[in-house]
Amino acid sequence: METISLGKSGLSVRRPAFGALPLQRLETSEAVALLRAAADGGMNFFDTARAYSDSETKIGLAFEGRRASALIATKSTGGNRAAIEADLAKSLVELRSDYIDLYQLHNVKDVPRPDDGTERWETLDELKRKGVIRAMGVTSHSLEAATQAAQSGLYDTVQFPFSLLATEGEEELTRICKRNKVGFIAMKALAGGLIVNIPAAFAWLRSFDNVVPIWGIQAKTELEQFLSLDASPPKLDEALQKAVAEEREALQGRFCRSCGYCLPCPQDILIPQIARLDRLLRRGLWRQYAEQGWVEKMRTAKTCLHCGECATRCPYGLNPEQLVADNIVDYEKFMEERGLGRLL
Repeated sequence: METISLGKSGLSVRRPAFGALPLQRLETSEAVALLRAAADGGMNFFDTARAYSDSETKIGLAFEGRRASALIATKSTGGNRAAIEADLAKSLVELRSDYIDLYQLHNVKDVPRPDDGTERWETLDELKRKGVIRAMGVTSHSLEAATQAAQSGLYDTVQFPFSLLATEGEEELTRICKRNKVGFIAMKALAGGLIVNIPAAFAWLRSFDNVVPIWGIQAKTELEQFLSLDASPPKLDEALQKAVAEEREALQGRFCRSCGYCLPCPQDILIPQIARLDRLLRRGLWRQYAEQGWVEKMRTAKTCLHCGECATRCPYGLNPEQLVADNIVDYEKFMEERGLGRLL
């Protein structure tokens, strides 16, 4: 299995890597068995987050007694020192560890810097110097924020949505990271489940020698497919390049990166979340979207004024209004199929 250095972090990461968000869907015993099978198959990098419900707990159980076999990355959404330290304390307990290999500030919209008043950067820097975390990074859905982080010299890694649907600007981000010795972690390597040609997606990402994709895995068959692809990596030949082009043509207009540039909405519609809700329903904890709070959010989504402001702000040329409308229909169908009736 190929091993690359994650920038200047000092972490040697094997590709492919394991994205642990889908573990929320699995029973604990099933998740633990899957994680151990991944490690036994050669994977050594496992990415989770405090926000992924019980994902950290399952990872902790899986690697209890064999902690050295796993490089574990997790994240905090904390906006200040106290919140980050509270998240970290919980993560260490759940992960059954006294250190974290890579600690990331989760989905930042601006780059935390020294003396910015939040102490986010200072907190991670102190934790790193104490050895509680080995490396520090940020994750973001904003290309601007991710680029600034890569250029800042303040972080070991940047995690950003990156797949064969990437724009030239997003590809440039990988080159900026390489020049600055910043590790690049590709989230949403299958565009949140939109991309179905796995060999094409795998081959395209493998062509970037400094990119570590974290594949969201929730079944043994998925794990076996990625391990098989790694054992005999497909070459990005003419046939696969054609497949990449076909995927791009079919999906470019539907891949919401959740960057939030479409906001604010005059009706307070949660456009980024709802525009990709079909993926969240099928790969997340769908029951939370049947609770009253989310039902009300979906009802609000039906009050769209059709003003078109969101489309003018989208840097990817998407039609957020249409994505929201399509996902409302999909939401109703999904819930009906599960015997919950028409919630809207």
